[in-house]
Amino acid sequence: MTGLQKIRSIIVEDETAAREVLKNYLNKYCPQVEIIGEAANIKEAVPLLHELEPQLVFLDVEMPFGNAFDVLEACKDLQFETIFVTAFSEYSLKALNQSAAYYLLKPISIEELIVAVNKVQQQLAKHDLINRNRVIVENFREPKPEKQQVILPTLEGFEVVQMKDIVRLKGNGNFTDLHLVDGSKKMVCRFLKHFSEILPFPFLRVHKSHIINVNFVKAYNKGGFITLQDESEIEISSTYKDDFLSKFK
Repeated sequence: MTGLQKIRSIIVEDETAAREVLKNYLNKYCPQVEIIGEAANIKEAVPLLHELEPQLVFLDVEMPFGNAFDVLEACKDLQFETIFVTAFSEYSLKALNQSAAYYLLKPISIEELIVAVNKVQQQLAKHDLINRNRVIVENFREPKPEKQQVILPTLEGFEVVQMKDIVRLKGNGNFTDLHLVDGSKKMVCRFLKHFSEILPFPFLRVHKSHIINVNFVKAYNKGGFITLQDESEIEISSTYKDDFLSKFK
């Protein structure tokens, strides 16, 4: 690591034992990370982040006096990458996945820790700091799914789109083509399955290769096709037909 800049990092975690485990893992397996501070809760974390201005924060999702989203809200004037550490919760995972956030499930896997740190290192090296933290906070505070945003990893970097602007998604091998309301298409570096897991209703899987936004349905043909407002015809497979029709009763 000689000559290379270390990643100035802070750990925010309320359990002392968990902090020690993470520090030991980082020292042993991620020598590019330098721990410059620690906090046990939001009251300690916010002033510390403003004082030290780290490049990376390992942030426990659930803590006393507030959660990770409260920390981000209070530090939205700062620019840093975040690796969330969370016990499994479908709600927080959905919010993190929509924002293309880096996260680790407890108990922490060393392999996943190394992968997450390497991804952050690549982001910092590219200097293309997309403000994921802002999107995460806004999504968390916005109860209506259609007003939430999703961060799309593309071949060029990242793009942020409003969910309400996505008309349909089509699987394309290792990629997914997103068709937007303005007629444009984005090729995203994720399988279609990823979106079926993170996109809430009004998005519906209607075929192994297609997810649609039901707000854009124009007509349904009993022959097995859905016409959308962009005049595209999408085949609906028998597996998904009942679920689709039940939404229009």
